[in-house]
Amino acid sequence: MLRYLILVLCLFSLSSPAMSEGRQPKILVIGDSLMAWHKMSNRSIGDMLGRYLKEPVVNRSVGGARIMYELPISGSMGMKISRQFRGEHWDWVILNGGGNDLWFGCGCKRCGRNINLMVTINGQYGYVPDLINRIRATGAKVIVIGYLRTPGVDSSIEHCRDDGDAYEARLQLMVRQMKGVYFLSNKDLVPYGDKSFHTADMIHPSFKGSAVIAKRLAVMIRKLDRER
Repeated sequence: MLRYLILVLCLFSLSSPAMSEGRQPKILVIGDSLMAWHKMSNRSIGDMLGRYLKEPVVNRSVGGARIMYELPISGSMGMKISRQFRGEHWDWVILNGGGNDLWFGCGCKRCGRNINLMVTINGQYGYVPDLINRIRATGAKVIVIGYLRTPGVDSSIEHCRDDGDAYEARLQLMVRQMKGVYFLSNKDLVPYGDKSFHTADMIHPSFKGSAVIAKRLAVMIRKLDRER
């Protein structure tokens, strides 16, 4: 357990701004390993987003983080995604999460209860809307990012596809009811049979996958935010 907490702390400590160059960061990234992958090589989604936008991006995402997480110490270190947001004022907060709650929390079997706790079927209540409402109260706009899908190749999370689709359908309904909140789907990003968007585990994004998602984020932000 101690070794696990030390590893989490090390990952959380890597949340330094990308391309800081003395500028005040105005974009925050929070979430799980989708956003945290490649942080050590400065090629995570947040790092690449900073390069595309030519401004600093703070990335507090932590591999393995969950939407629902009860342990207080590791939760405060970022394993609980809501704890990655500390109430500061940002222009944009980009977040993902929920996959680990399905994979580890219920094994992607009979996950209706966990999905309903994260976001209800009407998209109005749950851990995710509560977090987004807290972020929006500070004035920040929010982009919720969906997960990569595998390109028709078996992986250890292939059986999670139906639960993941059901969860993201609720997220999309949620953002349609919220002002200043947007959803970026990655459902159709990966062509069938193309393994280049994933690392060897067929779960996490490759350098290419991170860069492509970051590019799509940059395009969305520039379209919605004329100051960029």
